[in-house]
Amino acid sequence: MKFELEKYNRNTTDDALLVDLKRVAGDLKKSPTIDEYNERGFYHSSTLARRFGSWSKALKTAGLGETRSPLNIPEEELFKNLEEVWTKLGRQPRYQEVQRPLSKYSAGTYDYRFGSYRKALKAFVAHTGDEENTPLEEEIKNISTKQALKHKTKRDINWRLRFLVMKRDNFKCKNCGNSPAKDPSIVLHVDHIKAWANGGETVLENLQTLCSKCNIGKSDL
Repeated sequence: MKFELEKYNRNTTDDALLVDLKRVAGDLKKSPTIDEYNERGFYHSSTLARRFGSWSKALKTAGLGETRSPLNIPEEELFKNLEEVWTKLGRQPRYQEVQRPLSKYSAGTYDYRFGSYRKALKAFVAHTGDEENTPLEEEIKNISTKQALKHKTKRDINWRLRFLVMKRDNFKCKNCGNSPAKDPSIVLHVDHIKAWANGGETVLENLQTLCSKCNIGKSDL
């Protein structure tokens, strides 16, 4: 067996990157999407996105029209997908991990939308942080006086607050310690410590991470 290092592309010239991008576009007879370029290109879409500022700018510099597919995905959906991947791994997902079947969208899609994968992660963290001070004052004001005496929050736990709870609990069941990062069959739930039916609120302090087995077992008690 012959051991060889893969070619180091960081010092590749801009012209060489653009030539390869145009070659792939010529083969496809259209501007390639990020995933199409990663399948056919000599380099990786992230290399071009970093060099030219974004995938969109790389296409423009090469004189190619923009591809539209990632633009149609709602930002909220991209964030929700990233939350699911992060939860399954129990940590921040690496670029090469954000692909099927683990992720619905590729890391290249986040590159395209936010300018880089790192910027996408920063935007996601900032977005989830907005929920840390729930419930929102405007939401509380819209609740009738009679209902406000019982609850200031809704029973349903939105995905942003769910992610904050799991992150705080290190993506592990608070009861048994199981985690999907170690066992992919583990499914994590977010549960009210003091039941909502008994006056418990849907706030960070009253929520905990439980695996599905422990959560069902708690319900049976």
